[in-house]
Amino acid sequence: MDVWTDRDVEAFIEAAHRAARAGLLRATSGNLSQRLDGGVVAITAKGSWLGDLARDEIALVRLEDGRSLGPAAPSGETPLHLGILRARPDLAVVLHFQSPAATTIACLDPGIRIEFASIPEVPYYIGEIAYVDYFIPNSPDLASAAVEAMRDHDLAILRNHGQVVGARDIRQAIQRAEFFELACEIALRAGGGLRPLSADAVKALRDWAGRGRTV
Repeated sequence: MDVWTDRDVEAFIEAAHRAARAGLLRATSGNLSQRLDGGVVAITAKGSWLGDLARDEIALVRLEDGRSLGPAAPSGETPLHLGILRARPDLAVVLHFQSPAATTIACLDPGIRIEFASIPEVPYYIGEIAYVDYFIPNSPDLASAAVEAMRDHDLAILRNHGQVVGARDIRQAIQRAEFFELACEIALRAGGGLRPLSADAVKALRDWAGRGRTV
């Protein structure tokens, strides 16, 4: 298709491989989607390993109704991806990942409060983190809950499952996921001794982000 050039395909494949190299997913866990022109979305195929994703393991679907446009069967989480992209026209990429530290936090008792804004990168690059209750993977309930959480957040924790992040492009999606994994690893290592950034510091960082200043 003319909306999906060879260069686009290679960039998508490299992003999937990079996500795996960064430890953001394991085996067949995780999936990646990207909005293309003409109401088309590219998404990793059902059962694909992102660490060695190949060209024939990328499915093309219609954003409007999820209808497949090629031979590859799209990921079972396609409704989650498409729902977020429909709800958020400002996003072009959705990454569902299951990195170790972040997924450990996703499996903690809900009564345990985690302060993610311990490093500047979280409020600056990601913002407030949403939580989504546990639903069976690939289910309509999970897709619906994740879409609602992502209407006003760029990253959500899926309890006892993993995480989903949205971004304007592939590079930003991986950046957000890696910074969130770092913040979660710091929180787990620090235990009860973690000191988060002050509310004023968080606000200043969000203001900077809004004005395009760098940290």
